[in-house]
Amino acid sequence: MMRHHSPSPCGRGKGEGSPKTMTQITTETCRLYLITPPVFDPTRFADLLAAALDAGDVAAVQLRIKDADDTAWRRAIDALRPVTQSRGVAFLLNDRADLARKTGCDGAHVGQTDMPGRTARDVLGPDLTLGVTCHDSRDLAIQAGEDGADYVAFGAFFPSGTKQVTRLVDPDILRWWSELMELPCCAIGGITAENCGPLVHAGADFLAVVGSVWNHPDGPAAGVRTLNAAIAEASR
Repeated sequence: MMRHHSPSPCGRGKGEGSPKTMTQITTETCRLYLITPPVFDPTRFADLLAAALDAGDVAAVQLRIKDADDTAWRRAIDALRPVTQSRGVAFLLNDRADLARKTGCDGAHVGQTDMPGRTARDVLGPDLTLGVTCHDSRDLAIQAGEDGADYVAFGAFFPSGTKQVTRLVDPDILRWWSELMELPCCAIGGITAENCGPLVHAGADFLAVVGSVWNHPDGPAAGVRTLNAAIAEASR
Protein backbone atom coordinates (compact mmCIF):
# COMPACT_ATOMS: atom_id res chain seq x y z
CA MET A 1 0.00 0.00 0.00
CA MET A 2 1.27 3.47 -0.81
CA ARG A 3 2.18 5.75 2.04
CA HIS A 4 -0.13 8.75 2.10
CA HIS A 5 0.66 12.17 3.44
CA SER A 6 0.57 12.47 7.20
CA PRO A 7 -2.42 14.20 8.77
CA SER A 8 -0.26 17.18 9.70
CA PRO A 9 2.35 19.36 7.99
CA CYS A 10 5.79 17.85 8.39
CA GLY A 11 9.35 18.70 7.48
CA ARG A 12 9.34 22.01 9.32
CA GLY A 13 12.64 23.76 8.63
CA LYS A 14 15.20 24.72 11.25
CA GLY A 15 17.90 27.32 11.51
CA GLU A 16 21.14 27.15 9.58
CA GLY A 17 23.48 24.58 11.06
CA SER A 18 20.92 23.08 13.45
CA PRO A 19 19.97 19.38 13.50
CA LYS A 20 17.00 18.62 11.28
CA THR A 21 13.57 17.77 12.61
CA MET A 22 12.74 14.12 13.23
CA THR A 23 10.62 14.15 10.09
CA GLN A 24 13.49 15.42 7.96
CA ILE A 25 16.13 13.05 9.33
CA THR A 26 14.09 9.90 8.72
CA THR A 27 15.58 7.58 6.14
CA GLU A 28 14.56 4.22 4.75
CA THR A 29 16.66 2.68 7.52
CA CYS A 30 15.45 2.46 11.11
CA ARG A 31 17.61 4.55 13.47
CA LEU A 32 18.45 4.68 17.16
CA TYR A 33 16.83 7.19 19.50
CA LEU A 34 18.62 7.36 22.85
CA ILE A 35 16.85 8.25 26.10
CA THR A 36 18.93 9.19 29.12
CA PRO A 37 18.92 6.80 32.10
CA PRO A 38 16.63 7.48 35.07
CA VAL A 39 19.42 8.71 37.36
CA PHE A 40 22.78 10.23 36.39
CA ASP A 41 25.19 13.03 37.13
CA PRO A 42 25.11 15.36 34.09
CA THR A 43 28.79 16.31 34.18
CA ARG A 44 30.05 12.73 34.39
CA PHE A 45 27.38 11.44 32.03
CA ALA A 46 28.46 13.85 29.28
CA ASP A 47 31.53 11.71 28.56
CA LEU A 48 29.43 8.53 28.37
CA LEU A 49 27.02 10.26 26.00
CA ALA A 50 29.87 11.44 23.78
CA ALA A 51 31.27 7.90 23.61
CA ALA A 52 27.85 6.49 22.70
CA LEU A 53 27.24 9.06 19.96
CA ASP A 54 30.72 8.57 18.51
CA ALA A 55 30.18 4.80 18.30
CA GLY A 56 27.56 4.81 15.55
CA ASP A 57 24.44 6.30 14.03
CA VAL A 58 22.00 7.95 16.46
CA ALA A 59 19.10 10.12 15.32
CA ALA A 60 18.20 11.82 18.59
CA VAL A 61 18.82 12.04 22.32
CA GLN A 62 15.95 12.65 24.73
CA LEU A 63 16.74 14.12 28.14
CA ARG A 64 14.36 12.53 30.64
CA ILE A 65 14.68 13.51 34.30
CA LYS A 66 11.60 13.03 36.45
CA ASP A 67 10.68 15.12 39.49
CA ALA A 68 13.50 17.61 38.89
CA ASP A 69 13.32 21.37 39.35
CA ASP A 70 14.24 23.88 36.68
CA THR A 71 17.75 24.28 38.07
CA ALA A 72 18.44 20.56 37.62
CA TRP A 73 16.94 20.61 34.15
CA ARG A 74 19.09 23.55 33.06
CA ARG A 75 22.22 21.99 34.53
CA ALA A 76 21.59 18.78 32.60
CA ILE A 77 20.77 20.67 29.40
CA ASP A 78 23.93 22.76 29.66
CA ALA A 79 26.03 19.61 30.07
CA LEU A 80 24.44 17.42 27.41
CA ARG A 81 23.02 19.66 24.69
CA PRO A 82 26.43 20.76 23.30
CA VAL A 83 27.66 17.15 23.27
CA THR A 84 24.61 16.09 21.27
CA GLN A 85 24.15 18.99 18.87
CA SER A 86 27.85 19.26 18.03
CA ARG A 87 27.50 15.79 16.51
CA GLY A 88 24.47 16.72 14.42
CA VAL A 89 22.09 14.76 16.66
CA ALA A 90 18.73 16.22 17.71
CA PHE A 91 18.45 17.03 21.43
CA LEU A 92 14.92 16.76 22.83
CA LEU A 93 13.41 17.28 26.28
CA ASN A 94 10.92 14.92 27.85
CA ASP A 95 7.74 16.79 28.85
CA ARG A 96 9.41 20.21 29.13
CA ALA A 97 8.31 21.89 25.92
CA ASP A 98 8.38 25.15 27.88
CA LEU A 99 12.15 24.86 28.38
CA ALA A 100 13.10 23.57 24.93
CA ARG A 101 13.09 26.87 23.06
CA LYS A 102 14.45 28.88 25.99
CA THR A 103 17.51 26.65 26.28
CA GLY A 104 18.33 26.08 22.60
CA CYS A 105 17.09 22.50 22.38
CA ASP A 106 15.68 20.94 19.22
CA GLY A 107 12.26 20.03 20.57
CA ALA A 108 10.32 18.02 23.11
CA HIS A 109 8.47 14.76 23.60
CA VAL A 110 5.20 14.76 25.56
CA GLY A 111 3.11 11.96 27.02
CA GLN A 112 -0.65 11.72 27.19
CA THR A 113 -0.70 12.91 30.82
CA ASP A 114 1.87 15.69 30.41
CA MET A 115 0.82 18.38 27.96
CA PRO A 116 -1.66 18.12 25.04
CA GLY A 117 0.09 17.84 21.70
CA ARG A 118 -1.57 20.95 20.33
CA THR A 119 -0.48 22.95 23.37
CA ALA A 120 3.06 21.62 23.06
CA ARG A 121 3.14 22.64 19.40
CA ASP A 122 2.02 26.15 20.31
CA VAL A 123 4.74 26.36 22.97
CA LEU A 124 7.48 25.01 20.69
CA GLY A 125 6.48 27.05 17.67
CA PRO A 126 6.47 25.72 14.11
CA ASP A 127 10.15 24.86 13.74
CA LEU A 128 11.06 22.64 16.71
CA THR A 129 10.50 18.88 16.84
CA LEU A 130 7.47 17.49 18.67
CA GLY A 131 6.99 13.84 19.55
CA VAL A 132 3.88 12.41 21.20
CA THR A 133 3.38 9.16 23.10
CA CYS A 134 0.44 7.20 21.70
CA HIS A 135 0.79 3.84 23.52
CA ASP A 136 -1.23 1.33 21.43
CA SER A 137 -3.87 3.75 20.18
CA ARG A 138 -4.44 4.46 16.51
CA ASP A 139 -6.84 7.27 17.42
CA LEU A 140 -4.24 8.98 19.63
CA ALA A 141 -1.65 8.70 16.87
CA ILE A 142 -3.93 10.28 14.30
CA GLN A 143 -4.81 13.02 16.78
CA ALA A 144 -1.11 13.63 17.44
CA GLY A 145 -0.54 14.12 13.72
CA GLU A 146 -3.43 16.56 13.54
CA ASP A 147 -1.99 18.41 16.54
CA GLY A 148 1.31 18.97 14.71
CA ALA A 149 3.54 16.14 15.90
CA ASP A 150 6.70 15.38 13.94
CA TYR A 151 6.64 11.73 15.05
CA VAL A 152 4.43 9.41 17.09
CA ALA A 153 5.68 6.86 19.62
CA PHE A 154 4.11 3.46 20.20
CA GLY A 155 4.86 1.06 23.05
CA ALA A 156 5.78 -0.60 25.23
CA PHE A 157 6.51 -3.62 23.06
CA PHE A 158 8.47 -5.54 25.70
CA PRO A 159 8.81 -5.41 29.51
CA SER A 160 10.74 -2.29 30.46
CA GLY A 161 13.25 -1.60 33.19
CA THR A 162 12.36 2.11 33.37
CA LYS A 163 8.55 2.08 33.41
CA GLN A 164 5.85 -0.22 34.72
CA VAL A 165 4.25 -1.97 31.75
CA THR A 166 0.73 -3.27 32.20
CA ARG A 167 0.00 -4.11 28.57
CA LEU A 168 2.36 -4.96 25.72
CA VAL A 169 1.74 -3.52 22.26
CA ASP A 170 1.49 -5.64 19.10
CA PRO A 171 4.09 -4.64 16.46
CA ASP A 172 1.31 -4.68 13.86
CA ILE A 173 0.47 -1.11 14.87
CA LEU A 174 3.84 -0.06 13.43
CA ARG A 175 3.03 -1.81 10.17
CA TRP A 176 -0.39 -0.20 9.98
CA TRP A 177 1.02 3.26 10.61
CA SER A 178 4.01 3.01 8.29
CA GLU A 179 1.86 1.76 5.42
CA LEU A 180 -0.66 4.58 5.74
CA MET A 181 1.29 7.58 6.98
CA GLU A 182 4.47 9.46 6.11
CA LEU A 183 4.81 10.78 9.67
CA PRO A 184 7.61 8.78 11.33
CA CYS A 185 6.88 6.32 14.12
CA CYS A 186 9.07 5.44 17.07
CA ALA A 187 8.97 2.14 18.97
CA ILE A 188 9.74 2.15 22.68
CA GLY A 189 9.76 -0.21 25.64
CA GLY A 190 12.29 -2.88 26.54
CA ILE A 191 13.96 -2.89 23.13
CA THR A 192 17.26 -4.76 22.79
CA ALA A 193 19.50 -6.00 19.99
CA GLU A 194 18.00 -9.44 20.48
CA ASN A 195 14.33 -8.47 20.14
CA CYS A 196 14.32 -5.44 17.83
CA GLY A 197 14.05 -7.38 14.55
CA PRO A 198 10.24 -7.61 14.42
CA LEU A 199 9.92 -3.88 15.11
CA VAL A 200 12.30 -3.02 12.28
CA HIS A 201 10.43 -5.38 9.95
CA ALA A 202 7.11 -3.83 10.99
CA GLY A 203 8.26 -0.38 9.89
CA ALA A 204 9.58 1.48 12.94
CA ASP A 205 11.52 4.57 11.88
CA PHE A 206 13.18 4.92 15.28
CA LEU A 207 13.94 2.58 18.17
CA ALA A 208 13.95 4.38 21.52
CA VAL A 209 16.28 2.66 23.96
CA VAL A 210 17.56 3.16 27.48
CA GLY A 211 18.98 0.15 29.30
CA SER A 212 20.24 -1.72 26.24
CA VAL A 213 22.77 1.10 25.72
CA TRP A 214 23.50 2.56 29.15
CA ASN A 215 23.53 -0.82 30.92
CA HIS A 216 25.45 -2.71 28.24
CA PRO A 217 28.13 -4.85 29.95
CA ASP A 218 30.83 -3.46 27.65
CA GLY A 219 29.71 0.15 27.95
CA PRO A 220 27.39 2.53 26.04
CA ALA A 221 29.55 2.63 22.91
CA ALA A 222 29.31 -1.14 22.60
CA GLY A 223 25.56 -0.87 23.17
CA VAL A 224 25.17 1.54 20.24
CA ARG A 225 27.33 -0.62 17.96
CA THR A 226 25.42 -3.77 18.88
CA LEU A 227 22.02 -2.21 18.29
CA ASN A 228 23.04 -0.64 15.00
CA ALA A 229 24.35 -4.00 13.85
CA ALA A 230 21.04 -5.62 14.81
CA ILE A 231 19.09 -2.95 12.92
CA ALA A 232 21.27 -3.44 9.84
CA GLU A 233 20.78 -7.19 9.99
CA ALA A 234 17.01 -6.85 10.35
CA SER A 235 16.88 -4.33 7.49
CA ARG A 236 18.39 -6.72 4.92
